[in-house]
Amino acid sequence: MSTFNQTCPNPSTFLLTGIPSLESEHVWISIPFCLMYLIALLGNGTVLFVVKQEETLHEPMYYFLSMLAVIDLVLSTAVVPKMLSIFWLDSREISFGACFLQMFFIHTFTIVESGVLLAMSLDRYVAICNPLRYKTILTSSKIAQIGLLSLARGVGIVTPITCLLTSLPYCKTNVIPHSYCEHMAVMELAHTDTAISHLYSIIVATALVGTDFIFITCSYGIILRSVLRLSTQEARLKAFSTCGSHVCVILLFYLGGLLSMYLHILHLSLAPHTQVLVADLYLVVPPMLNPVIYGMKSKQIRKRVFKLFGQRKILAKASM
Repeated sequence: MSTFNQTCPNPSTFLLTGIPSLESEHVWISIPFCLMYLIALLGNGTVLFVVKQEETLHEPMYYFLSMLAVIDLVLSTAVVPKMLSIFWLDSREISFGACFLQMFFIHTFTIVESGVLLAMSLDRYVAICNPLRYKTILTSSKIAQIGLLSLARGVGIVTPITCLLTSLPYCKTNVIPHSYCEHMAVMELAHTDTAISHLYSIIVATALVGTDFIFITCSYGIILRSVLRLSTQEARLKAFSTCGSHVCVILLFYLGGLLSMYLHILHLSLAPHTQVLVADLYLVVPPMLNPVIYGMKSKQIRKRVFKLFGQRKILAKASM
């Protein structure tokens, strides 16, 4: 391998194509992606600001919401600015190191988000099924441990595949037919056998997503059974409304991720731009929807947002 690398040095830069075969439409495609990114920044930033400002929101559920907001900000920022520079400025170059750094952040924080979604489902399970022990089970130290474990799991899983990919020779071509450095797309450029890294990616992703999804499904299944036993219809509707919105976001996250991955693996007869758009939307849509569904559906956060902005409006009028 070392001899091969000496005769075939890796490129200093890769070229991202954006949306293959839709280059002429890049400016129009950029509009919804830019809007979704701005909504993600505003929504997640608002959730973090409100939770930090209001001491009454310093509770387990809102700490998990804050973690999710930080993850979504990292994920969308790792992808969208470079994507928009391709769409607007035709700035397709990305350095070798920056490409793998982008890949590392995207896949690490995708795994971290899966862990936080699992933790949030367990939080709802304890809150609904065992409310008397809620504060003793989910203490601040345990929440911090859950967050650190989710981060450590993401780093531990993604680091080996990233190191493996950086060691491969890339002298076949430096053109990545994608909007960002998606690891399957980069792997296909390697001028060597990638069966091991390919198999590792499939097994780890499927096992990880499958395990987390099974635990989340069990948690919400038990919650559903408990909700159906509530005495009043109002209480049942409230619980259904909260958990139903959570389930929609979870399905969007997991199904979108699996669809994006298996479209690359199975080589279905789909147009290349369709596969790329699915992968792009998977990383942009959930960060936009999460603060709306998780944050604004929360009565406490909604009240605090209206209260804070109402106070600012009053102060602005008074100063005029």
